[in-house]
Amino acid sequence: MEFNYVINGHRSIREYEDREVSQELLDYILDAGIRASSSGNMQSYSIVVTKDKELRQKLYSAHMEQSMVVDAPVLLTFCADFNRMRKWLALNDAPVHFDNYMSFMIGAIDATLAAQNCALAAENAGLGICYMGSTLANCDQIGELLNLPPNVVPVVGYSLGYPAENPAPRDRLPRHGLVHYETYKDYSNEDIQEIYKDRNEKGWNRYMSVPRLKEMTERLGLKNLAQVYTIAKYTKESHLEFSQTVLDYLEKQNFMENE
Repeated sequence: MEFNYVINGHRSIREYEDREVSQELLDYILDAGIRASSSGNMQSYSIVVTKDKELRQKLYSAHMEQSMVVDAPVLLTFCADFNRMRKWLALNDAPVHFDNYMSFMIGAIDATLAAQNCALAAENAGLGICYMGSTLANCDQIGELLNLPPNVVPVVGYSLGYPAENPAPRDRLPRHGLVHYETYKDYSNEDIQEIYKDRNEKGWNRYMSVPRLKEMTERLGLKNLAQVYTIAKYTKESHLEFSQTVLDYLEKQNFMENE
């Protein structure tokens, strides 16, 4: 495809054809991920490919019962991984560390870069994806199901397959609301109102156009999109709970030796 089409045509696909992704195509996608930038060329990530229907059914609950987990033919889970490198260090009589929070962040960034390379390659080949924030939010459950050893944490994941729907691309904030030149320029109230003007309108209209979402907003008495985000979708309570899950799992997976 034209590069511009791949970039600007992205949309989240939640409905998939009952059609396998060939191993040849999957290899092409994974090879694109492997070519991504990585810190120090350490490639401190691993990619778990899940096709097995029974395992995907088990992952369905951990992924907050999102239908694409069982409907898509493939799930890709990108993990921060210093397990492999730590073993290599030990075999070569080098100090074995990379067991701290900074190491996790390096691995998480590497995993995310690989994930986006794979996503672009998949979309270029006519496949669809849908990123799932549940990968990190429920990293402990997913890590157990994927049999992840210490020093490995799932960070990013998405469904993958041939689209059975063609949703319109979602809106994005304008460039001038996201890009700063030379130094960060903080926003005035007027700036914020202007930057979010289209988002407020289009996002709200989207919620009102879906009966299930409209019912939810009316039941909760929500008046605008900002309230949808903080009262319905991403509450403080849920973020605190997920934060603790991640911190506990980082401790369990040997990424919190920070002294």
